[in-house]
Amino acid sequence: MRIPLSWLREYVAVPAEATPEDVLATLVKVGFEEEDVHGFDVSGPIVVGQVLSFEEEPQSNGKTIRWCQVQVAPEGETAADGGEAVHGIVCGASNFFPGDKVVVTLPGAVLPGPFPIAARKTYGHVSDGMIASARELGLGDEHNGILRLVELGLDDAPVGADAIALLGLDDQAIDINVTPDRGYALSVRGVAREYALAAGIDFTDPADRPAEEVGEGTGFSVTVDDRNPIRGNVGATEFVTRVVRGVNPSAPTPAWMIARLSLAGMRSLGVLIDITNYVMLELGQPLHGYDLDKLTGGITVRRASAGEKLTTLDGVERTLSDEDLLITDDAQVLGLAGVMGGLTTEMSETTRNVLIEAANFDTVSIARSARRHKLPSEASRRFERGVDPLVSFVAARRAADLMVELAGGTLDELGGQLNGEVVSVGIDLPDGFISGLIGVEYSDEEIVSALTAIGAQVSRVEGVSVVIPPTWRPDLTDKWTLAEEVARVYGLDRIPSVLPTPPSGRGFTAAQTGRRRVSNTLAAAGFVETPSFPFIGQAANELHGSAAGGPVPMIRLANAIDGAAPFLRRSLIPGLLAVAHRNQSRGLVDLALFEVGSVFLPAEGVQYGTDTVPPLGVRPSDEVLAELNASIPPQPRHVAVLLTGNRVVKAPGQSAEAYDLVDALDAVRAIGVAAGVSIDVAQGERAALHPGRTGVLSVSGIEVGYVGEVLPQVSADADVPGRVYVAEIDLDLLLSTAAERTVAASLSTFPAATQDVSLLVGSDVTAGAVAAALIEGAGDLLESVRLVDDYRGEGLAEGSKSLTFALRFRAADRTLTAAEATEAKLAGVAVATERLGAQIRD
Repeated sequence: MRIPLSWLREYVAVPAEATPEDVLATLVKVGFEEEDVHGFDVSGPIVVGQVLSFEEEPQSNGKTIRWCQVQVAPEGETAADGGEAVHGIVCGASNFFPGDKVVVTLPGAVLPGPFPIAARKTYGHVSDGMIASARELGLGDEHNGILRLVELGLDDAPVGADAIALLGLDDQAIDINVTPDRGYALSVRGVAREYALAAGIDFTDPADRPAEEVGEGTGFSVTVDDRNPIRGNVGATEFVTRVVRGVNPSAPTPAWMIARLSLAGMRSLGVLIDITNYVMLELGQPLHGYDLDKLTGGITVRRASAGEKLTTLDGVERTLSDEDLLITDDAQVLGLAGVMGGLTTEMSETTRNVLIEAANFDTVSIARSARRHKLPSEASRRFERGVDPLVSFVAARRAADLMVELAGGTLDELGGQLNGEVVSVGIDLPDGFISGLIGVEYSDEEIVSALTAIGAQVSRVEGVSVVIPPTWRPDLTDKWTLAEEVARVYGLDRIPSVLPTPPSGRGFTAAQTGRRRVSNTLAAAGFVETPSFPFIGQAANELHGSAAGGPVPMIRLANAIDGAAPFLRRSLIPGLLAVAHRNQSRGLVDLALFEVGSVFLPAEGVQYGTDTVPPLGVRPSDEVLAELNASIPPQPRHVAVLLTGNRVVKAPGQSAEAYDLVDALDAVRAIGVAAGVSIDVAQGERAALHPGRTGVLSVSGIEVGYVGEVLPQVSADADVPGRVYVAEIDLDLLLSTAAERTVAASLSTFPAATQDVSLLVGSDVTAGAVAAALIEGAGDLLESVRLVDDYRGEGLAEGSKSLTFALRFRAADRTLTAAEATEAKLAGVAVATERLGAQIRD
């Protein structure tokens, strides 16, 4: 929100020597974030000049210029730049006449840009300055011609007067960030109140006008016919109309108003619209003006019919929803309530009679309409945050007064109003609550003083303080928000920094700890975590979302971030491939990536989602929450890794070493160690992975994931050249299998007995299956088993292979004999023979 300092000073005594930075620093004390300082970025000499005469000179390029004689100082006096009182100036505009008073930028002046002004030779003349347009001065976008002071009602300004002060170009504006809960600060009134609060000085409320002075119009019908099917309440609680007749829409907007609007970020659109915008910025109450002669009958506020049309002020025809709140008369739709008016009844150059509207609309309804139609406006920005319900009468009268003063109108008795009951609900504030919550000892006097300063009413009822928040603070709803206000008023720096002692038994759950341990392990191993969006296209979801690679159940979103990827992912691998492509396209070709994130696995034939749309204003019931939770598909967390490029880069005396499947298996083992389980690998198949280079991962016979090399065609389709190795594990399932904490085995002091065994098995029998049989048969004496050779070739029958394992035996209480070790080995071989047909190789 931009606040011109001259405007702020009208309602609060900002010190004359205070800089914009000083004002921002003061507002920071009460919780506002400073954004910037804005000004017109002009410096003099810029003066009022009078065109004495000009000669039109056609040029060879088809353009006609005017060689002007402009008086820039009273006769006999020196001009502000030290030159003569009359300057010769070349001007390309043609919208002025002899005798017009204009704004002249003399040599040495600087305009926004920056654009320094100097005497220069052009079109055969030495132009001693420039006659400025509104846009060149920073007063708006108008650049069709130079700025004539008669258009601003300043034709009586003396020649040579300082135009910077005359036009308000010496003003500056502070810019603060207004959070959604503090909509009252989207006005000069609100910011002035906060500045007074922070500085401890008096505040003059521009909305504090006697009711008899504001008055009420009569005879104009205002009806609200609305029962929102979602919200269940009336869409408009206040609606005030006033009529001003005989306005002159071509009357000039005063320079001071144009300057303030420009500093506040708004451009001048004509005196009538400027007045409504000015009052909105001043009081925080959005206003709308209608051409009264284009209306038929009174005003009705109602919901739109589905499919109803409205052409808004921006010239766009919009199809309306039955949730949109409309302003209508007896014959037509006048506007989208609280968002934007309609084109047919806008104020224009032909308007003579104006109907002023000041209303208060349902915040949720306005917010939804603005988003539905992608039509944010200054009005909707304020309505969706909450507008003071008691300011509408004052705002309507303030706008009417300005139209009488600046546009020559007459205030009519005709008008209408809808007065909703403003219910002020008291908040119980127990003694000691604020001090106990904030951790600062506030006295009762301090608490009452702080709450009174923000506009609240405080009383004592049966030993408890009852606080009635001001009408402009809809965010104050409970004792916690009141505590926050007290802390804000007295400064957050008053709150001590004390490290709390965590209660016993609190902290991360076992699953959270496990996930962090897995992530930290992969990061320590050199992998880089790359979170990605969970949206994916259908083809990628089918390819990577199942082992077979065919059609699978998927969740489609109605409003996906990317229209080409409307489905929720079933696998993390497509996201990692996309990250790999992005990095390789930027020259980073050696990649070790991982991601921990949710995948979405809807069951076949189950309908997810619900038509239940709970209202935003109340907490859903337990039954509604249960229905919503039941409509969500399973969302397990997975961990996935991707490797491509070189593990070891080429260097002097060292050859490059590329990543291979062993590195992916090492990552899988590291994940298993971090999770506290042992992950088994067996040969498997997966549509997106290379046949023969794909492994199925399991824990205690439960499949938890897969590992392998991506098919060359799949990696090429993802624009990831070279070999790519991946692994993906259901992390939730993996951690659930590690229910018991891993306990380190005690070290035996007795020596080990080692033996090797070579077994002949079929070529389709996996080494892991043989090792499992040896472990099962050998019993507790077997300490480790390791595959040391896999031989297939001469001397062996076709379709068979020889697997050699190194076995290590050890007892905890004695030294094993060779016979005991041999007996344990043969017991393991016996299980392998029975289960897999293994034979000892001679």
